[in-house]
Amino acid sequence: MGRAMGDSFTFIFNPAADKGRAADKTALIERSLAHFEVASLETTRFAGHAAEIARAAAGEGSTLIACGGDGTLNEVVNAVAGQPVKVGVLPVGSANDFLKTFNPSAKEHEVRIRGFAGATSRKVDLGKVEFGGGESRYFVNSIGIGFTGRIASTVKSVKWLRGELSYAWALVSVLLGYSAVKMHITLDTVEGKIELDEPVFAFSVSNGRVEGGKFRIAPEADPFDGLLDVCILKAVSKWRVPGYVLKYLKGSQIHDPNVIYCKARSVEVFLSVSEAMHMDGEVIEKVGGAIAITAEPLAVEMLYEP
Repeated sequence: MGRAMGDSFTFIFNPAADKGRAADKTALIERSLAHFEVASLETTRFAGHAAEIARAAAGEGSTLIACGGDGTLNEVVNAVAGQPVKVGVLPVGSANDFLKTFNPSAKEHEVRIRGFAGATSRKVDLGKVEFGGGESRYFVNSIGIGFTGRIASTVKSVKWLRGELSYAWALVSVLLGYSAVKMHITLDTVEGKIELDEPVFAFSVSNGRVEGGKFRIAPEADPFDGLLDVCILKAVSKWRVPGYVLKYLKGSQIHDPNVIYCKARSVEVFLSVSEAMHMDGEVIEKVGGAIAITAEPLAVEMLYEP
């Protein structure tokens, strides 16, 4: 653990977060920089810009503050994972699900920003996804293939709703035309290997506990334990899904006989037909073939919520 006092800070601000509503926070963040000895505000202008800013600032030894949603945090972390740099989060996105794992208190943004100067830090786990072509990427909170991947895709396309309402709308919209996806899944769990080869309704691998605003996809997740939490809902009839939605909101689905919930060191998935996938809410429209997911213990140092 360490403290961020005396560090220089780079605030990496995504004004497009929360479907553009984050831009309203620009003046507040600029005003709050006066509380730091050395601080700068860098505004992203295009996809991938947050990663460029993060790499440059990390090279100068700056503490990075991702100002946006889970997608902004994902981009920053992918740029600096494994490097000796601290990362904090100013939640101005639509969900900011990863922070919910730590039960953050409600604070005004200006108070939260000032607190970064004395915040403690601790290394947390990440998940790593490797695709068939050799490409790989980290996730901070969770990934989902199939049902939740399509929900995330629909959320991105719904411009007239925000936050949890957009997730509810997307869930209903996707459900109407959805059917279980055939997957071959191999889980390397703490209790041994588990193998499935069957249609799956919902597949998620998590480092954090919450997804989609309020859904407790992985209620026992611990981002310090070196493991990922896997939650698989087997093929069920659509008329039963509303009941499962309520269970996922409470986290009680993990006790259901149609759900496999376990902690795993690694997961292998094979998809014969391409499907939508989300990674910290960011969407990859088509993934297929072999996908490897592994836990990366203590891979990034993050500031505790001040």
